[in-house]
Amino acid sequence: MPNMLQCNINGALMALFPDFLAKAKALTTQGKLMEATRAIQQGLGFRPQTSPRPAQAAVYRETLESPVQTPRVFTPAHADENATDVAFRETVRHTPETEAPTRPSRGPSSFDLHVFEQGQTRYAYRLFVPARVDDSPIPLVVMLHGCKQDSADFANGTAMNEIAEREKFMVLYPEQPRTANSMGCWNWFDPAHQSRGQGEPAMIAALTRQVASTHGVDPARIYVAGLSAGAAMAALMGQLYPEIYAAVGVHSGLAPGAAHSVASAFSAMSKGPGPRAKTAAIGIPVIIFQGSGDSTVAQSNADAIIQSELAAWSSKGSALAQNEKAIEAAGQRLSTATVWSDGTGKPIVESWAIDAGPHAWAGGHASGSFTDPKGPNASRAMVAFFQRHTKA
Repeated sequence: MPNMLQCNINGALMALFPDFLAKAKALTTQGKLMEATRAIQQGLGFRPQTSPRPAQAAVYRETLESPVQTPRVFTPAHADENATDVAFRETVRHTPETEAPTRPSRGPSSFDLHVFEQGQTRYAYRLFVPARVDDSPIPLVVMLHGCKQDSADFANGTAMNEIAEREKFMVLYPEQPRTANSMGCWNWFDPAHQSRGQGEPAMIAALTRQVASTHGVDPARIYVAGLSAGAAMAALMGQLYPEIYAAVGVHSGLAPGAAHSVASAFSAMSKGPGPRAKTAAIGIPVIIFQGSGDSTVAQSNADAIIQSELAAWSSKGSALAQNEKAIEAAGQRLSTATVWSDGTGKPIVESWAIDAGPHAWAGGHASGSFTDPKGPNASRAMVAFFQRHTKA
């Protein structure tokens, strides 16, 4: 009979990866745990990235006129069929690590697809730049998508570009190559991607610095957020690179160090970090969203992040005042926002508990995957939280 851990892993697999659930579940039931683990690893694409992502023949740029609506994203494969209603300019945008700084450009808002080169590897990313009337530095929000998503899908679902146009900040959407993970997940659970200066965290940090230096970003107002696997990676980025990011947004994610293997990742997702987990506090201001109806990432993960952060701030001698508020609006899920603020009233830890919220971006647009339009608007709440924090 399978034990409770096996059942929890199977439940998480059913929610996230139905394509290879049957094989893994059958092997687990037969007691063939090693074979089941290999099946999970293959489905996750759990392997080192040994070859660069093939270069794209062309990268297309869509210019959006202000005000920006929910972005309609086109890919090279669909350019011809959309050529009659949208004017495209064909470009190839390679962004090497050593590109020289440039002055920010004035003009209409844009949503571009680029290629970032680090070493011998190429990474696709999208960058939203709002309409600008002067060269004043503006904030940057780095958004990390979840499994089975890409940068365009995540931009659509979160509708972050709409807020960025109104509030005047840039949005950077790094994209996980399928050569690194066949499901498009960030490898937050792999020790090769959990340290400063290594793996995916190093790439995201380098890309963040590159965009900031070439697009007129205010270095004191750079933030990182994500959903699910992207949220777990965002938490890692805040913990590993506190000199870059001023605050972190974690939506349905896990604490840094919650897992160090595929099996421990599924265990942590289903019931929180285990007793052997070496979790670490993020250490910078964080806003957290978690739905009680999430069958993929358990509420205990949000609780673990909160407790780690409160303990870390307490160890610094910071006394945080707690305030709780129930938020209810017509047609929306009931949610409770709990805020721990410092002596100046600035929120340091903010937690949104969403009643019956699923594993999806709260308040997201239905045009994107893994969105919950009935939830409170997580994008707006995150931006409001970020706007309270500037690095000294």
